[in-house]
Amino acid sequence: MISCNSSQPVDMEIHSLLLEDRVTGSSHADTIASDNDEGKFGTFPKHNSLKGHNSHRMGKLQNSSTSSEVSCSNDADAENKDISTSKNPVEAKKSDSVKIPDDFLCPISLELMRDPVIVSTGQTYERSYIQRWIDSGNATCPKTQQKLDNLTLTPNYVLRSLITQWCDRHKIEQPTGLTNGKIKRSDGTSRDVSSDMSVIQALVHKLSSRSNEERKAAAAEIRSLSKRSTDNRILIAEAGAIPPLVNLLTSEDITTQENAVTCILNLSIYENNKGLIMLANAIPSIVQVLRVGSMEARENAAATLFSLSLADENKIIIGASGAIPALVDLLENGSARGKKDAATALFNLCIYQGNKGRAVRAGIITALLKMLTDSSTCMVDEALTILSVLASHQEAKAAIVKASTIPVLIDLLRTGMPRNKENAAAILLALCKRDTENLACLSRLGAVIPLTEIAKNGTERGQRKANSILEHLRKLQQL
Repeated sequence: MISCNSSQPVDMEIHSLLLEDRVTGSSHADTIASDNDEGKFGTFPKHNSLKGHNSHRMGKLQNSSTSSEVSCSNDADAENKDISTSKNPVEAKKSDSVKIPDDFLCPISLELMRDPVIVSTGQTYERSYIQRWIDSGNATCPKTQQKLDNLTLTPNYVLRSLITQWCDRHKIEQPTGLTNGKIKRSDGTSRDVSSDMSVIQALVHKLSSRSNEERKAAAAEIRSLSKRSTDNRILIAEAGAIPPLVNLLTSEDITTQENAVTCILNLSIYENNKGLIMLANAIPSIVQVLRVGSMEARENAAATLFSLSLADENKIIIGASGAIPALVDLLENGSARGKKDAATALFNLCIYQGNKGRAVRAGIITALLKMLTDSSTCMVDEALTILSVLASHQEAKAAIVKASTIPVLIDLLRTGMPRNKENAAAILLALCKRDTENLACLSRLGAVIPLTEIAKNGTERGQRKANSILEHLRKLQQL
């Protein structure tokens, strides 16, 4: 039987898995990063440094801190366990100290290969990724861009053996996935899923049916299956569902479009599927849904962009796609959940330096200032976190000051919660570094008294930030 949890409410979407626990609740207690501090992000994922990009290398999850299912029933714990194990075990271990040899990584996904195959150009790829590439209508080698003389995939047994030996030597579990009709789990056990696959393949076939009702029903069923387990996410992607789901993103039927974008969101939770989604050229259609879809579709489109943007190279692609203005619009005008989805995606995208200017030009500073001053949104933490990422960017810094944000931040120094005070101090420090005009503004607006209070009684990090600003102010007075 297809893996599911019959007691789980059908309406509990993976959307919540990505976002709700990340942006709400008492667990959101950590601080933002600036001034050479490695911040601990309670609301958003941690910074990951961008080391360049390659348009052929998609799907690598640098910060795979995908969040947990929303805690609204006892089933949440089971789902949390399921999602936490969806992370490739190799990824968990390789970050400690062991570097995986480049030749063992699929050029498409940058993941350790479990079933390496050779194409006619002599390049080796993970079978599932190159097969999806070919099935999407491509007849070139992704790495070399040379035309493939034929579409034969030849198993690279020598490399597979070397990978196995290397994993054994370093005590690293080999990748899990679908092989010969079985899903291999990280604990070494396997589950026969051949009967499940036949059911899913039939549903995938209906995604391309000429009948609107068949497409609609198939998308709804796949949506339900895709949120229930990692096994289902693997099977649905292996069955080739992603390209037809991307096609359905442009459906004129609202429900079909909502189901399609939510399916892609759910599938993106499994790390290996991220590359397949990018290969299917899903981003332009997801952005279009973000612009003109129903509110539910827009929420889930934003959550999908967040999930995909966890890979650094995808931040660049998504930022260049026109997604940022649409996300800023959702941040300003969306539902409560839509605003949180947009904030999370924007934070992650703005970690990449090239996206900061895009966000500023899209009007993000005005939207963030409104979040800081409108208590009804309950999004002060999110606004401060995004501002902390932007404050070191020169264009953003100028826009923050021009929008009269400094008085609002000083007010938070006086009246905010301890975490808000700390974060406001961190942003002000970034704004005042090497800027005597902003420092003088702080002095004129009476920031010294609340900063002195934070320096004495604030959080440890808040004290450090406040003391740094006060030291800059003392030096300014000596000039």
